[in-house]
Formats: sequence, structure tokens, C-alpha cells
Amino acid sequence: MIEMTLELAERVAEAARAKAMELGISMTVSVVDESGRLVLCKRGDGTGFFTTDTSRAKAVAAVAFRRTTKELAELQRSSPEFWRALPGLLPGEVLPTTGAVPIIIDGRVVGAVGCGGGTAEEDHECALAGVEGMKEGPRK
Repeated sequence: MIEMTLELAERVAEAARAKAMELGISMTVSVVDESGRLVLCKRGDGTGFFTTDTSRAKAVAAVAFRRTTKELAELQRSSPEFWRALPGLLPGEVLPTTGAVPIIIDGRVVGAVGCGGGTAEEDHECALAGVEGMKEGPRK
């Protein structure tokens, strides 16, 4: 069974934060496991006080729906009633806005990474970089 480990979460978070540094922004990165439980949160210096909550809730949305939150934001246009009802069902738990990407290993979603602190596109770019960085293995 493939599981989200702390080592894997750290690789993802560091790769996402490296991308944020490259972009010149401060970023909070949260990694959750396949059930949406928080494994790791790294709050960037100078980020808003709520980025720990929003990055986690974005990651929960990505793992729950098994797709990027950028895709979820686009889906909101086709089924607005569902998406408007979601916060009432899961208050504070799921944020289907751009900035999170599922972590897939061997075709199985094992978790997700959510980013907050930049624009929606910057958050998405950093989350993508986190997943790509995971594939490179541990940094020495």
C-alpha cells in the first residue's frame, strides 16, 4: 500500500516553496494524505494569517475530488448549485479554488498539495512544482 509519508510531504513542500522563491513570493504549503488529513504545513514568512487554512482546504478539495482545484474552479461554472452548497455541507474544510494538485503515485491518489500566498495562478504553479519535485526524490 502506498501511503503519504512525512518524507514525501517534505519533498513536495520544499519543491513548491522553491518555486515560490523563484517567483519571488512568500507561500504557505500544506500537504494532506488520501483522506484529507494534514501531514505537513509550512507557513511562508510574511504570508497572510489565513493561508494555513486556505492552503489546507484547497489540498482537501483536490484529494476529495481527485483533480486539480484549477479544474474544480472551471467545473463551478457548469454546476453552480452544487458548488454553492458545498461550504454549507463542509464549512471550512474544502476550498475548491485554484492552488492545489493531487499527488498521484502509480495511478493512485495518495494525497494533495495546496498552496496559498500568491495569485491563483502562482499558487497553482507552485503546487504543480511540488508534485514534480516529488518525482525527483530527496534533496541531498
